[in-house]
Amino acid sequence: MNPTTTTTELPCHLPPETPPTSKFSQKTILTLLNTKCTTSLHHLKQAHALTLKIGLFQDHYISGSLVKSYANPDLGSLDCSIQVFIQVRNPNVFVWNSMIKGFVDNDQPLNAIYFYEKMVGSNSKPNKYTYPPLFKACTLMGSVEEGVQIHTHVVKHGLRGDGHIRSARIRMYVSFGWISEARKVFDERAESDVVCWNAMIDGYMKHGDVDGARGMFEAMTEKNIVTWNVMVSGFARLGMIEEARECFDQMRRRMIFLGVQLLMGINGGGYFKEALEIFREMKREKVRPGKFVLSSVLASCANVGALEQGRWIHAYIERNSIPLDSVLGTSLVDMYAQCGRVDLAWEVFEKTKEKEVFTWNAIIGGLAVNGHAQDAIELFFEMATEKVKPNDITFVGILNACAHAGLVDEGLKFLHSMKQVYGVEPTVEHYGCVVDLLGRVGLLSDAEKLINSMPIEPNAAVWGALLGGCRKHGNVVLGERVGKLLLELEPQNGGRYALLSNIYAKAGRWEMLQGLEN
Repeated sequence: MNPTTTTTELPCHLPPETPPTSKFSQKTILTLLNTKCTTSLHHLKQAHALTLKIGLFQDHYISGSLVKSYANPDLGSLDCSIQVFIQVRNPNVFVWNSMIKGFVDNDQPLNAIYFYEKMVGSNSKPNKYTYPPLFKACTLMGSVEEGVQIHTHVVKHGLRGDGHIRSARIRMYVSFGWISEARKVFDERAESDVVCWNAMIDGYMKHGDVDGARGMFEAMTEKNIVTWNVMVSGFARLGMIEEARECFDQMRRRMIFLGVQLLMGINGGGYFKEALEIFREMKREKVRPGKFVLSSVLASCANVGALEQGRWIHAYIERNSIPLDSVLGTSLVDMYAQCGRVDLAWEVFEKTKEKEVFTWNAIIGGLAVNGHAQDAIELFFEMATEKVKPNDITFVGILNACAHAGLVDEGLKFLHSMKQVYGVEPTVEHYGCVVDLLGRVGLLSDAEKLINSMPIEPNAAVWGALLGGCRKHGNVVLGERVGKLLLELEPQNGGRYALLSNIYAKAGRWEMLQGLEN
């Protein structure tokens, strides 16, 4: 068996590899390959050239990532992927897997199987990521013999229990029409993940066994959107329109419920745009959200700056006479403040009758980030008259307000009064705010003294605040010392290199800048 695609020259003309020049570059290159280079062939070729220049091409994780990136079917650069693979000395399993999957993704299943045969003849042992694309290749070609052989290899390597491999085997046997063999694979273990269940249900539906599909569907304890889609599309394909409609209605009701549950917890993972999309779907389905759902959506609006969506929710609250308690009031205050509408944040704060400490924190923090330091300070002291005790978050907000306004005396007084007056133990974040304050106004030696006097170990964020002050005021000596310390703490943080480079460039220290780049 021979590959159907062969090339002899690398389409992108790149310089030969040179010895390594930077021991901190692997993570940077991998990050680059997995971000900008996923959609731009131009950026990918630049990253490829960089790996050759700095001598990291033979790093298997980098070369494998290059193979994978060039094999992206949207870029149309599979030839480059093959040539990169050819130039890798003793490719490991990651490089082989990247090439095999690349062939499958580019509709060249025969090449995938050919390269697997070459892999088996090398010193690389297949792993659980090797086989799913191979089963897909056999499915695409309808290659029963090769599929069975690869199945025996999976058993030989003790990998048949892996969920992704099992689901791929099930789909392959279903495509061959071997439903009983697919069911044997499904029954190999007492527990199966939802992907395997979905593959088996889809197999029954595709071969007209509605009872088999229904039986599995009803036996499932945990269904996802794919499960419902398999059933709906299966009924429709078999002309069972009433059943398809009934299943679709059940799915819609279930997905709305799941959407509410997802929305309640989604912000913790940072998926703010996804949360807003779920909320829009709830609006289309005329679902009446409760205050905790509305609060969660407002948090998403605050994080992505979706002011109009936030204002719609505010209007919805007023239109439906939903009480503006501490939960909703705080969420609205935070949303308006984060979107830059301090006037509306203040208006909501005034209307919120039940003000908890977090409500005060939201308005103080909002005033701070929008440059209203004096208003934030006045509110802080108003808390005492309202008998609301500040907490650690309150002091982060008030210290940030002092930092943004350059209020040195006030900031130091707040820091020193935290424990003595309010019983709040200062954390590294509070010290970082004051270091930032001193650095902004040029009191760099005072900032360094504060760091050295901290009762807790300063972290990289604290030293980074001091480095930012050194850059702003052109203090090369201190900046160099702090910068080198930070590079030891966070060698992979490119932002530290950038700050130190700016300090050298601003001072005209080109020889130090050159040394840093090398």
